[in-house]
Amino acid sequence: MFFSVIIPLYNRPLEIKELLQTLTQQTYTNFEVLVIEDGSQNAAKEIVESFANQLNIHYFFKPNTGQGFTRNYGFERAKGDYFIIFDSDCLIPATYLETVNQQIAQHNLDAYGGPDAAHHSFTPIQKAISYAMTSVFTTGGIRGKNKNAGGAFHPRSFNMGLSRKVWEAVGGFTITRMGEDILYSIAIQQAGFKTALIANAVVYHKRRTSFIQFWKQLHFFGRGRINIYTYHPAQLKAVHFFPAMFTFFIGFTLIANLFNLKIAHDFNFVLSIYILLIFFDALSKNKSFKVAFLSIFASFIQLLAYGFGFTQNFINTIIFKNKNH
Repeated sequence: MFFSVIIPLYNRPLEIKELLQTLTQQTYTNFEVLVIEDGSQNAAKEIVESFANQLNIHYFFKPNTGQGFTRNYGFERAKGDYFIIFDSDCLIPATYLETVNQQIAQHNLDAYGGPDAAHHSFTPIQKAISYAMTSVFTTGGIRGKNKNAGGAFHPRSFNMGLSRKVWEAVGGFTITRMGEDILYSIAIQQAGFKTALIANAVVYHKRRTSFIQFWKQLHFFGRGRINIYTYHPAQLKAVHFFPAMFTFFIGFTLIANLFNLKIAHDFNFVLSIYILLIFFDALSKNKSFKVAFLSIFASFIQLLAYGFGFTQNFINTIIFKNKNH
């Protein structure tokens, strides 16, 4: 199996250097790397080309079109039997490609997705964000399951693979952002191809480096879920409403406390239990009081930002039928 590793890149030269360094350590070496610079102002050409003696690597620069269409640009130029997509802020364990190669052959997978985790080198905030995006106490825990939100498993583009046969039959991403990977996964499944989670094909995903950036990202994700609904209404599941419900609960709790309502005591008790569950679960996973404390904030941001974005687009798109959102 010859793999084509496709990495869209936008103004992240230092991150791509770290990712490429991890690819030089792969135990399975039959692969090429395509780095597609998506109209960056801070280009990484020299950094990418510095790996020419260590990797079968190709660098491309194109006008900015967003990550989905940039991946399509890579598909069109890839030579592999199987395409693997990474976000540029990932670190790849040395046995990743070996694991994927074995699982594809064993289970005859047309496409797959893998989970993400925190690397020991991550900052406390990055580890807290990783916790929030993978925890069972937030909706992040859905992403690493065999089935997502009551339906088939949808590979996500930070860690995703598909065969050349899939690309030739289905084509590439039809939109460039706001749920583009889920829509692509649905199209792959509707074409009759087999998708699955490869649970041990883990990548270390840096995500955002600050809570402000994390808020913006999750707000965008919440809006994206409604964008998916406009294409596939049946994909909007009950679990997708949880962050919005949590957001309203927090709002009601603040109002109840502000006006000293009797129900405030009950709301505060429930919220306290939830905070303690997050804290001790994060503590058990990260063995750090600081990360556990930050994980409380990260989890609230994960739910509130997603909830606000989801509610915003739900009102605009579903209630007011406004397509220009």
